[in-house]
Amino acid sequence: MYRCVCCIVPSDVLDRLAHNKQFGIEARKAAADTARLSQQMRLLRDEASKLTYVATARGGPEVQLAPKPKVSVFDCKQSQSLPGVPIASPKTSKDATAKRTFAQTTAVADFYKRAFQRNSIDDTGMTLMSSIHYGVRFNNAMWTGTQMVYGDGDGSLFLDFTASNDVIAHELAHGVTQHTLQLKYAGDAGGLNESLSDCFGAMFRQWQAKQDAAAADWLIGRDIMGPAAQAKGYVALRDMADPASKKALAPQPTLYAQITPGMDPHYSSGPPNLAFCTACLAIGGRSWETIGRVWYRAMTGFGASPSLTMPDFAARTRQVATQLFAGEPVVVAAVDAGWKKIGL
Repeated sequence: MYRCVCCIVPSDVLDRLAHNKQFGIEARKAAADTARLSQQMRLLRDEASKLTYVATARGGPEVQLAPKPKVSVFDCKQSQSLPGVPIASPKTSKDATAKRTFAQTTAVADFYKRAFQRNSIDDTGMTLMSSIHYGVRFNNAMWTGTQMVYGDGDGSLFLDFTASNDVIAHELAHGVTQHTLQLKYAGDAGGLNESLSDCFGAMFRQWQAKQDAAAADWLIGRDIMGPAAQAKGYVALRDMADPASKKALAPQPTLYAQITPGMDPHYSSGPPNLAFCTACLAIGGRSWETIGRVWYRAMTGFGASPSLTMPDFAARTRQVATQLFAGEPVVVAAVDAGWKKIGL
């Protein structure tokens, strides 16, 4: 069954920061409090994911909810009450976080529509609901299974989690996975779950900046790193082009053979991240127009695959590349090179 622990900052990173006396007392407390709250919110995700699984298995006619998704924003006002108080006009709100959340969520929906002809995360026009200002110095952002939740950060280790557009797209991509592959959050499937969110988060960031693959930084969470984290040399949460980089707050393995049983999906996502990035750089141009199309079809075109392994996903993308780009062997070769880079 699909179970998602969809927080942008891994629990062990929060625990590590909470016990690192190189950071101030308030920063350590914020990290510890976030870890505890995040753990409790996972129960919400589990239940929502079970509902999606049962509803999908039951089948029935698919209903188009709306031609495009409504975007709504709620203000938790530093409480832990969800969804919070509705913001009547987030598009023109004087609250910068509310205005940014509305703009970037709307842009993510536009990205999926324009790049992949997808209508919201469930492809039926599902409302995209976000809650901002969650908790006090809450150092995380997450997809709960039904909505987005954003913390303001503590201002030291992390900044406002809506400040990084790839973070927003990463978490919403967990919703796409929930309504397509329904990947388990363990083993290879868990690593693919996190990797797909990084891939679509990076593509959205590049799409919004009108960047080609070579111009992109391939960093995840660059804009949420606070001054204390930056002072220690951390530039982002993860680096898709160099997963093992020590400048990343959560360095990852680079080879499939380095993934160990029980590894947190935020780490086992490193090899498939590198495969995707390598393929995009090999072909050049805009990632969402070539390799992104391959990954999207592999994600959405085969039905639920809760226990999908990385070798099977690699084989699927090779197959899709030959179908979508039959007359462009350079794309097929790039996909193959990406997977061979990590030993698949």
